[in-house]
Amino acid sequence: MFVIGTAGHVDHGKSTLVHALTGIDPDRLQEEKARGMTIELGFAWMKLPGGTEVSIVDVPGHERFIKNMLMGVGGVDLALLIVAADEGVMPQTREHLAILDLLDVRRGIIVMTKRDMVDDDWAALVEADVKQVLKGTSLEGALVAAVSALKGTGLDELKRAIEKALTDVPSKPDMGRPRLPVDRSFAMSGFGAVVTGTLIDGRLRPGDEVEILPKGLKARVRGVQTHHKPVEAALPGTRVAVNLSGVEHHEVTRGDVVTTPGWLKAAEAFDASIRVIAGARRPLRHNHRVSVHLMTMESEATVRLLNSDILKPGERGPAQIRVDSPLAVVKGDRFIIRDTEDTLGGGVVLEPLAVRHRRFNEDIVERLKMLEAGSPEEAVLGALMHHEPADAGTVARAANLPSGDVISLLESMVASHQAVRLGVGASALHFSAGGWTGVESQTKAALTDYHRTLPLRSGMPKEELRSRLGMGAPAFTRTLNAMLEHGTVAGDESTVRLPGHQARLSQDQQKLADAFLKRLAISPYSPPTDAPLEADLLQALVIQGKVVKATDEVVFLKSAFDEMAGRAIEHARKSGQITIQDVRDMFGTSRKYTLAFLEHMDRQQLTRRNGEARVLR
Repeated sequence: MFVIGTAGHVDHGKSTLVHALTGIDPDRLQEEKARGMTIELGFAWMKLPGGTEVSIVDVPGHERFIKNMLMGVGGVDLALLIVAADEGVMPQTREHLAILDLLDVRRGIIVMTKRDMVDDDWAALVEADVKQVLKGTSLEGALVAAVSALKGTGLDELKRAIEKALTDVPSKPDMGRPRLPVDRSFAMSGFGAVVTGTLIDGRLRPGDEVEILPKGLKARVRGVQTHHKPVEAALPGTRVAVNLSGVEHHEVTRGDVVTTPGWLKAAEAFDASIRVIAGARRPLRHNHRVSVHLMTMESEATVRLLNSDILKPGERGPAQIRVDSPLAVVKGDRFIIRDTEDTLGGGVVLEPLAVRHRRFNEDIVERLKMLEAGSPEEAVLGALMHHEPADAGTVARAANLPSGDVISLLESMVASHQAVRLGVGASALHFSAGGWTGVESQTKAALTDYHRTLPLRSGMPKEELRSRLGMGAPAFTRTLNAMLEHGTVAGDESTVRLPGHQARLSQDQQKLADAFLKRLAISPYSPPTDAPLEADLLQALVIQGKVVKATDEVVFLKSAFDEMAGRAIEHARKSGQITIQDVRDMFGTSRKYTLAFLEHMDRQQLTRRNGEARVLR
């Protein structure tokens, strides 16, 4: 199934030609019939001589309805650029051609309508003029076919030319991520909400659960039709009508996108490569206010030029588009920008969910160039650099490539040390080689700063390091485990440190520590609690193995605690248990110290409480 789009100046016979080819009048509004002018998008279909069925989207030609025209030409397989023989190339002919060029529509036929109204010499002049206008555009060299829709001459030849032009069109990608940009939404009695559009990628089937973006509505596909015929599955690249349950038709509007849940998010900003058309009336400036048109979507927006202050007509450059209304876009989508009443330029989406960038940043500009270059390897690397650490599914969606291809490319990149893999299987996370080096460097710098600021602490709490790295918990756990395995860092259950780091005391701190230890040694089983150390200094002595912190108040010398524990365990082994009174009698100490000692023994899982006594574990 293929989709053909018309383009061309008002009154050059687009709708008349579609009617003559298909037998279907694409002008469905009463106002259109009264004025003899297409205002809204029109739709028709036909069978080519070889039996192939094609859809036709008929667009308005009047400059006042250019926005509607833009909604109809996105994603077409073939363009029919209509030029009336009696008038030749006109202003909207040039603007529509510029739009087709910006959208990179490379298959087209120039249809010279009203051929019966001019002689051969005039027709030859018009054809020469058309070919001159096509130079340098995506349709340069396109066939020119002359027809008379009213008399029927040339129509069979045009159908054969259309069929030939479509013979080498590659199959539409099916990556399992369907998108249906809605161009019409209406209600049918007995059926409810129906939406129509051209399906991009993936398939839609009756029973599928769908999400409607950017609104976030959930619905279910009740039925699918193509050319008024029910189908079991709508294929990529086809015109479809989808009957939805769970929503009212007025809740779904033109510009919404129907898709499967969970993989697509509407963007408030996206990075792009922008080109200003050569015939633009004005240059594109930084922070230029424009309207963005992408398939059936439209939004006012601000263009932030990332590597220049101005783009003159004919120039291109990287930019970030910040839209007023979120748009559900993916990498590779092409769009048009207009200001006031003029088409200014257009471009291609490089990064759909963009964060705000600092301008004139060479790394950002280089990454966007990599994304624009277009090779799958570069697309995967660019997507990985933006989303790392990322699993293969995330990279595939960001690069807009099939998941199987991305998995293979990531395996090759890991083998050639361009990427680092954490984990195995579909859930494995990946860093680019530079990204992994960066996260290691960031971790080392954070720990170095922490050790310098808090030298008495054994290490940084893991949660603090996770916060500094800006990672979610699952990604951080894998990243930290890999760094521990590689010896980049060391750590324990709750903290992380640089390898070889030890708490070091200053001379003044050492004097305080020595004095504290001497006080503990005077009465090792009932150590004094009236002159506690500062918390970090005390923790340093715990880490050094010089003291045991039984409670916030009671601290034993390590040697004293070990002696007490040894004797208590021996007593329990012989007697079967040890009580508070046994400890008091054994060490001549008070209940406060006895309880602190036994509770610490419990926490160390040397003993466990059994009524009023303790037994060995």
